[in-house]
Amino acid sequence: MPEQGSISTAQVDALLFDSDGVLVDSDASVLAAWSQWATEHRLEPDDVTGRVHGRRAADTVAELIEPAQRSSALARINELELAAADTVRALPGASELLTMLDGIPWAVVTSATRALATARLRAAGLPSPKVLITADDLREGKPSPEGYQSAADRLGQDTARCVVFEDSQAGVLAAHAAGVGIVVGVNLRHGTSGTWVTVPDLRTVTCHRVESGPVKLRVGVAV
Repeated sequence: MPEQGSISTAQVDALLFDSDGVLVDSDASVLAAWSQWATEHRLEPDDVTGRVHGRRAADTVAELIEPAQRSSALARINELELAAADTVRALPGASELLTMLDGIPWAVVTSATRALATARLRAAGLPSPKVLITADDLREGKPSPEGYQSAADRLGQDTARCVVFEDSQAGVLAAHAAGVGIVVGVNLRHGTSGTWVTVPDLRTVTCHRVESGPVKLRVGVAV
């Protein structure tokens, strides 16, 4: 682990990003949608919203709703989240970093559905990734390694030569389980651990190719 206040570099072949909390600020829309959903289902909003970050909606619904009502409950939260997607904005540094990645392999791995992830990235004015792994593509959500393994495979890269940018413990665990070489914590949720370096947002991250081919990633460590 690099010392606080230092500048750290690493060579990798691809970049894998979580979306919510790393690229886009969806916290307000998530809170509003899930609080309304909880109230409609006679659940405690604070308890429900404390469960959702970094996880698929289907997994949260399965924890809280009886099997017979899960399908309609999942459809309802998907509806509420999609309706609030246009309020989402890009987090600092996200647009600048993604624009910098012209010709560099990168992907987004998110616990949101494809429709929701696409709507949020569009509302935030961020470019669409060539590889987007969503809840719709996976048998298991984070902390399962499936999402990050799938993204690396579709990019034609070894997970050990990838760097992941994550904000949640479920995502960090998923990256490590996938054998990812480096995990950078961005805008970390309370209690998240297991990252190589941490930054408050992506403004301190730069990326460019070195002459030999791999991506050289420069990370400014948060003080």
